[in-house]
Amino acid sequence: MEPTGKTIVVTGATGLQGRAVTRHLLDSGWQVRALTRNPDGASAAALAHAGAEIVRAEMEDLSSLIDAAEGAYGLFSVQPTVGSPGTAPDFCAEDEVRWGMNIAEAARAAGIAHLVFSSVAGADRHDSEALPQNLISKWRIEQHLAKLGLPATILRPVSFMENYTGEYALQGGSLVSGIAPDVPLQITAVDDVGFIAALAFSRPREWIGRATALAGDELTPVQIAAHIATAIGRPLPYRRIPMETIRAVNEQFAFAHEWLNQRGYRADITATRRIHPAAMDFRTWLERTGAAQITAFLDAQRAEGQDA
Repeated sequence: MEPTGKTIVVTGATGLQGRAVTRHLLDSGWQVRALTRNPDGASAAALAHAGAEIVRAEMEDLSSLIDAAEGAYGLFSVQPTVGSPGTAPDFCAEDEVRWGMNIAEAARAAGIAHLVFSSVAGADRHDSEALPQNLISKWRIEQHLAKLGLPATILRPVSFMENYTGEYALQGGSLVSGIAPDVPLQITAVDDVGFIAALAFSRPREWIGRATALAGDELTPVQIAAHIATAIGRPLPYRRIPMETIRAVNEQFAFAHEWLNQRGYRADITATRRIHPAAMDFRTWLERTGAAQITAFLDAQRAEGQDA
């Protein structure tokens, strides 16, 4: 695609969403300024090889964010939630909110013309029901964007299909979670979030001021396990983790699982496909990338078990 001549700043650029957004922005002709705490790491090197400008910045350090955003047209904002890979053990919800607010303040100070914030589906239901902490955190950041009057787009993805590629969901030869076996869970591919973020930046008149939930499929854990088993050619039973076990680790994690079991995200999958007709269902994602990632993880897990 023809270069736009404009720069988009991507926060969390070496993370799951940041990498997908960066890839789609570069493919769409944007210049990308990829922010990372570790510019010398392998993930940053891969982004640089793809054509991104790598800039060191800390979400905790407002001045570094302002410096990084100067002269850019747009900014993609995403923060880790409690328990996200790579976060410090003491990382908490207040840290997430502060980081999100810092990025919003940096966008205002730098005169960013379009900010796209990755929130979470259901965050806007704060008035009608009690929400898990991760949804409350995202809603507070959304409210700060509104308070500042920023030209913003809010994307609210559901759970990621990529969650099924590692130890979070694959343990002891089974698929595990706290979701009841017969409760449908909405899921989406991170790559599709990246596509829609790039689309939003390319159509500011259509997207500034807009908030939309994103989902590509809805399956029970038993169905998810069955699809994975078929795709990788080996059995993968589903095992539910008792809620008491989750609660013993973290009360908020337990509440989040209870919320998913009883209420769920309620995103409109048909609406997502109107935006992005090629949005992947779970079987398509498995065929394209998921099955290979899951197989590689299970093989490595098995090898470690044999070496132990």
